[in-house]
Amino acid sequence: MALHVVLVNPEIPPNTGNISRTCAATGAVLHLVKPLGFSIDDRTLKRAGLDYWPYLKLEVHESFGEFLEKYAGRRMWLATTKGRKYYTQVTYRDEDMLLFGRETAGLPRTFIEEHIESAIRIPMSEGTRLRSFNLSNSASIVLFEALRQLGFPDLA
Repeated sequence: MALHVVLVNPEIPPNTGNISRTCAATGAVLHLVKPLGFSIDDRTLKRAGLDYWPYLKLEVHESFGEFLEKYAGRRMWLATTKGRKYYTQVTYRDEDMLLFGRETAGLPRTFIEEHIESAIRIPMSEGTRLRSFNLSNSASIVLFEALRQLGFPDLA
């Protein structure tokens, strides 16, 4: 059993490092979709992931198109401020893909529009509605809701 956290074009190494640590600690698979705003060998990225790197299930994809082709037919939840449903209003299943866009622009707008029924959001105050939460915080919030719904499989 595994959930998948997908970072499409992440830009900030510490965010990806923190998410990699969360994925390693929960058994989630981390997908990094190029282009990345850093090298995977970046020491800031490694430092944020601490000593969890050997336990991380990691897939790196050359492009968003390549990722979508490889995982065509899989259920994907798009985390975006454009989502019509809260992340708690959907039912997660084993092997779901949780997609997050880059820090400065999110997921591609046309992709969101084409899959709006799968777009989810984290509620926040009206005054900040045009911005979003930190990427690593957002990934943790959504991942842990999915894990909670699944009964925290294989976690002690």
